Amino acid sequence: MQSHSLCIPMESRFNFRGYRWVKAMIHAINHVNQNPDILPNITLGYQIYDTCYTMSKTVENSLAFLTGQNETTPVFRCSSGAPLAAVVGAGGSTLSIASSRILGLYYFPQVGYASSSLLLSDKYQFPTYLRTIPSDNVQSQGMAMLVRHFGWKWVGTIAADDDYGKYGVKAFKEKIEKISKPGEICIAFSETIPKIYSRTKIQEVVKTVKETNATVIVVYSSDIDFHPLVEELIISNISSKTWIASEAWVTSDLIARPEYFPLLGGAIGFGVKRGQIPGLKEFLLDVHPGKDPNDDLTIEFWQSAFNCTWPNASIPYNTDNRKNVTGHENRVNFTSDHYCTGEEKLEELNNTYLDVSELRITYNVYKAVFAVAYGLHLLDLCEPSRGPFKGTNSPCASIDEFEPWQLMYYMKNEINFTLLGEYVTIDTKGDVFTPYDILNWQMNSTGEIAFMNIGMFNCTGEDTYEFMVHNDSVFWNNPASANPRSTCNDNCQPGYRKGIQQGKPPCCYDCIKCAEGQFSNATDARECTGCPEDYWSNADRSGCVHKQVEFLAYGEALGITLIVLAVFGACVVLAVTGVYIKYRNTALVKANDRELSFLIQISLVITLMTSILFIGKTVMLLLTHLAKNSKVAEKARMVFKPIFQKIIVLLSVLTEVGICTAYLILKPPRMNLNSYSDTLQNCCQSELA
Repeated sequence: MQSHSLCIPMESRFNFRGYRWVKAMIHAINHVNQNPDILPNITLGYQIYDTCYTMSKTVENSLAFLTGQNETTPVFRCSSGAPLAAVVGAGGSTLSIASSRILGLYYFPQVGYASSSLLLSDKYQFPTYLRTIPSDNVQSQGMAMLVRHFGWKWVGTIAADDDYGKYGVKAFKEKIEKISKPGEICIAFSETIPKIYSRTKIQEVVKTVKETNATVIVVYSSDIDFHPLVEELIISNISSKTWIASEAWVTSDLIARPEYFPLLGGAIGFGVKRGQIPGLKEFLLDVHPGKDPNDDLTIEFWQSAFNCTWPNASIPYNTDNRKNVTGHENRVNFTSDHYCTGEEKLEELNNTYLDVSELRITYNVYKAVFAVAYGLHLLDLCEPSRGPFKGTNSPCASIDEFEPWQLMYYMKNEINFTLLGEYVTIDTKGDVFTPYDILNWQMNSTGEIAFMNIGMFNCTGEDTYEFMVHNDSVFWNNPASANPRSTCNDNCQPGYRKGIQQGKPPCCYDCIKCAEGQFSNATDARECTGCPEDYWSNADRSGCVHKQVEFLAYGEALGITLIVLAVFGACVVLAVTGVYIKYRNTALVKANDRELSFLIQISLVITLMTSILFIGKTVMLLLTHLAKNSKVAEKARMVFKPIFQKIIVLLSVLTEVGICTAYLILKPPRMNLNSYSDTLQNCCQSELA
């Protein structure tokens, strides 16, 4: 029987969730060792290192693991025993990046279960890093599609001050720009949570959140980094915000507390694929510090779980390695008031350690162990005639003694297996593509937070995705209990267009009313549209209406005045005509060309009376009005079509021109001596003399 060692780093302080991950790894190793189809006659062992969620401790433990002793001397391996196989971990992306830079120098395999930073996909920097959690490149795509799905245009971002947070938000912004039109979705603000606690800096973030008009905020952070900000947000009584959660905190028991629900209720986040691990609950219950007095980890768990001190234990109760407000690391030891009896019941515990309803990261730990096991299994199955290492002493590596790069060959090129009904494959970048569950924070009947599955997101190819959300299942934490509106300013209503605000993002704009003769009938229109020739914009500039026919009405003062003047003028002319008729046979009337005078007078009457026809509706409008109730008028209107009107006018004009022309030809103007008029004048003068 040969034993190989695996390592899994733990999180800061005593973390029940992290301890469950440790137990899941051990449980997976036991399953591998009991499986006759994987590594027969080979036994896997393990070593556990606590990173304390600090980079320095992670680097120290990585070197200690490689050298085999507490003295962290690079290059040298100073311990005997089974060869090292791979590292499973660390938990956070920043910690995995730190350890992978060291392990990569030795081409030592490392399989992550919770580190999703897209930096780790760079095989030039991290050539030996693989993982069973999708890259943040995928999660950021899902977040961007979620924002677009709900129509949010003005979104804030908060990131932890580490590689996970900064690169996660950076990827989210890039995805937003890629899937939306320019100016469709904008970033309202970008804030950073300090890694070293500073209440002043955290309060600055709180002030930004409180003052912003963005109602949707994306948070890329671990639960440990996000927790101090949540505490300050609760103190400031901030509510009615919708939080978009990354997988690092969406199901964390540190954040998902009932007292935080007024702030974070309704949060929507992306949870990695959930799985059911057979026998895990029973294995978690099979823990007792009395089984192994040297098992410091179990003793510390027992003391923290039951608030007691284990007799003669070298581990102080509730050791806390967190950093204080000055940024210096403190180790504070507390002593419980009573000793543990060993009769405490794990079944009565109500904490995250025994909660197997949401096995997401825990399931990834389980998969990571099997990924290493299958890599070792492929190495063990190597046939000398088909071995890949042709330039070495042997084309195959020996399972009893192999170099890290030889195992890495199989881990990098050939890892794909089926586990608990799921087909797992790791690509050449060390990444996997598994679907995300879209979770919504809701309150259940017992007053606890429930993670309701409202949809899914899955990357099926390079640029192909599956996205689905049940809108009716979402709980919205706002007074209206409805999808929040998140925009820089109010929408421009129909009749207005958007105007650019200098120095502000394109999502912020002024609403400018459309000019006369233009309209807009959509919300947030970029431009106004001109009305057709015979139309005009309405008062609201939201549409076009027919231009109104303007005319002089009979009842108007000007119309009455014109009628009176026309009638008066006609009467005057008719009176003169009457005089002419009475004295038509006199020499004066005859000398003045009697026929022409009558024609002129009649023409004047007609001219004066014709002006009345220009007051009121035109003939066509009158016929159109009468046609509603008269078939005769309808026929008359049909006869007076525009072409007929033009023909009548033209004929009338031609007739008038013809008459005038004929008159001028037949009886052109000429000088005529009127002797009769002179004789009459002389007679009158003689009589007066």
